[in-house]
Amino acid sequence: MKKIILVAFTLALLTSGCKVFKSKKSQAAPKTETTAETKVFSVPAVRENPTSDTMYETADKSVSGKPVSVRSENFTFSAEDQAAYGSKSFFVIVGSFSSNENAGRFKQEMAQLGFKPIILHSETGYYRVCVDSFNDEAAARSRVQKIRNDYPKYADSWLLIKK
Repeated sequence: MKKIILVAFTLALLTSGCKVFKSKKSQAAPKTETTAETKVFSVPAVRENPTSDTMYETADKSVSGKPVSVRSENFTFSAEDQAAYGSKSFFVIVGSFSSNENAGRFKQEMAQLGFKPIILHSETGYYRVCVDSFNDEAAARSRVQKIRNDYPKYADSWLLIKK
């Protein structure tokens, strides 16, 4: 008798854990109160003379509308760069590398384009290639925009502020 009860109990345990034998209860989704905001969509105005539609491309291909990315961090200069740039606070960065050798190669590439680049070693471990430095933030931002417009290849240039 004990064997029959033991077998029945183990079968009950096995079948209760199996999805096949579970009864399909009507599982209605719990009702929750949600307040949905009304979505408003705007439709662009119809142009009267669409001879040159610039909806998907810009005429001058400039990136001047893109905001300038800004980061603030500590960094070190090389000995000769410390004397020339140590008093500056705003630096235009066109490249960031985890390897000093790669930063050196990029520095040479930028020098061939007419820049006077320097390498800054960041507290984060990256080597930043700087092409210009300023004491005035507005002048630095305009220089970043000018580089982005004149050199579309470097459209991701950004501004580094010395902590």
